[in-house]
Amino acid sequence: MPRPWDALELVRLARVLRPRADRTAAGPDAPFPDAVGDDEARAAIAQAFAELGATMAPPAPATGAPGTPGPSPLGTGERLGDALVRHGLISEADLERALEAHRVSGERLGRVLLSMGLVRRQDLHRVLSEIWGIGFCDLTRTRIDEPLLRLFSPTQMASEGWLPVDRQGRVVWVATAEPPNERVAATLAEELGHAVDVVFLATTEWDVNAVLRRVFAERLAHEAANELYERDPLASARHPLTRGQKVTIFGGLGVTALCFALFPLISAIVLCCIANIAFLVAVGFKLVTALAGWRSVRRGGPAQAARIPDDELPIYTVLVPVFGEANIVGGLVEHLSALDYPQEKLEILLLMEEEDTETIEAARAAHPPDTVKFVIVPKGRPQTKPRACNFGLVFSHGEFLVIYDAEDRPEPAQLREAVAAFRAGDEKLACVQARLNYFNTEENLLTRMFTLEYSWWFDYMLPGLDRLRLPIPLGGTSNHFRTSVLRQLGGWDAWNVTEDADLGLRAAAEGYRVGVIPSTTYEEACGRYWPWVRQRTRWIKGYMQTGLVHTRRPIRTAKAAGVRGVFGLVLLILGTPLTFLVAPLMWLVTIIWLTHFLGAPEMPLLLPGPMEMVGAINLIVGNALMVALNALAVGRRRIHHLLPYALLNPLYWCLHYTAAWRALYQLIRNPFHWEKTPHGLTTHEAVLAVGGTAEAHALAGTGQA
Repeated sequence: MPRPWDALELVRLARVLRPRADRTAAGPDAPFPDAVGDDEARAAIAQAFAELGATMAPPAPATGAPGTPGPSPLGTGERLGDALVRHGLISEADLERALEAHRVSGERLGRVLLSMGLVRRQDLHRVLSEIWGIGFCDLTRTRIDEPLLRLFSPTQMASEGWLPVDRQGRVVWVATAEPPNERVAATLAEELGHAVDVVFLATTEWDVNAVLRRVFAERLAHEAANELYERDPLASARHPLTRGQKVTIFGGLGVTALCFALFPLISAIVLCCIANIAFLVAVGFKLVTALAGWRSVRRGGPAQAARIPDDELPIYTVLVPVFGEANIVGGLVEHLSALDYPQEKLEILLLMEEEDTETIEAARAAHPPDTVKFVIVPKGRPQTKPRACNFGLVFSHGEFLVIYDAEDRPEPAQLREAVAAFRAGDEKLACVQARLNYFNTEENLLTRMFTLEYSWWFDYMLPGLDRLRLPIPLGGTSNHFRTSVLRQLGGWDAWNVTEDADLGLRAAAEGYRVGVIPSTTYEEACGRYWPWVRQRTRWIKGYMQTGLVHTRRPIRTAKAAGVRGVFGLVLLILGTPLTFLVAPLMWLVTIIWLTHFLGAPEMPLLLPGPMEMVGAINLIVGNALMVALNALAVGRRRIHHLLPYALLNPLYWCLHYTAAWRALYQLIRNPFHWEKTPHGLTTHEAVLAVGGTAEAHALAGTGQA
């Protein structure tokens, strides 16, 4: 393959282009320092690039054939649309359509044309090379000076859309997807330690990112997995237990074992009392929080923001990590195309694992639009969703960023609602969480129970946490971030299997706030018992990991998160798995005690005095409260036909106990194992919505509209 320095006229080319750049910076009326005329410049460029070959060819003379670049205007200011029409790449009618969209959204015409599928990316940048007065570089056919490239930050180059291709002495050839910028020369000079003469060559953003992913694959994969750990080891689940945690955990277990050995009955009584009190406090906390969320819903929540004009909307990055989901990735485009957001301002990154060739081929076969970009994540450990998201974060350009799963169906206005929430909040609002629910509720009993659980959690519990200003553990999807803050926080912890909950608490510990928005994303509920247990095992194990991470430095956590933050951490993140672990034993003791009134043989007194009443309250009233919370959830979403199923909540909780003990076992034996939940198994399409056309459609299907 040709290399730039093979040309005989490279130095001369640099001498021609550098004065032109200086002249441009000085202003349109400034004379050329070397008094080099346009004719001489064109001749020098043509001769040099002829020797470089087609891979770095400048715009060739016009031949009149459609799609053939014409003579280089060398920065004379020809408008992009006119140049594309002149080359026969688009029609006048296409240009008018694109200009209308451009006037509405305010986005660059090139992005508009690409989003509408009116022009190929390489054709666009070949014409841009004309307008910018530089050559074009096809990076897919060009050999890159990799030692030179490795001197620079891949994150910076991906963000700014350029990379150095080669150098000879002071001359450095830079491929850029953006207009030539003097800051690039400053970056090159700073890293190389001497002044440079930059020769810019136009290329596509896709090709820049493809080269960076290929050359920096090992480095980016390592950083995606370990950047947070290397920045702050104690903030990552990868770090083992600290000495203080080991002393606390193993010391506590040792003391408990010794007490049971010496005083078995008294020890059992104390343990049962502690478990009953803890369970009562945990249930009471969820009740109070959910009621706070219910009051917020009754009051209508925050006032609906006015619709933001398209030209005031920012670029929005959508990360979609997929693995082993060839059966549903094709429908992704349809669901995301329904978003009420200018397509030219969407950057959709489809994150696929390198070895998942089946999903990659299925995604290619779907022929997604130009707004969807494939990001192939290199092999590495751990193979988790947060690792893939960290890899995608490097190539994200949006002011805001959201994560969706492949089967997700967000309500159309969700991105606009998120932007409005960020605009209304201050700079400390790092993330807003959309509500989650399921579109296959009616599939079976398990999906109905899952829908009830998600309805009270996202419709009442999270708004309650927000209202009470408590830390919010994020859900696994539909988290909308300020991209700059997300990078500042170090992204996701690739070693935490509930990276979302951890990130929400980490944001709170750094002084940021997580809010909620009323928009809903509909997912596929897991309708099979064993996959459900595996999914719930991962969630509970992740809560255990998150609890351990955020109790490693208790004093620092208390200072950063405050009393409210510590309260939420203990009752929600630590309390949830502990409740599921002790509840079976606690209820067994209570049931045995209750059987005494039915004439059963007397058992040792494990719940003395007032604790007998506490145990009965936990068993009867506690379950009744959880049934009430599930029943409360049906009102907002008008799913009243699910109300009888709320009575089955105690049985549904029994499944959690199995998952909790399985999670504890995995935490000890295989803490970083990610149990993937299968999707695309349902045949049900019913959507339960709140408000708007989605609700009207759902009600029409049930005959209630």
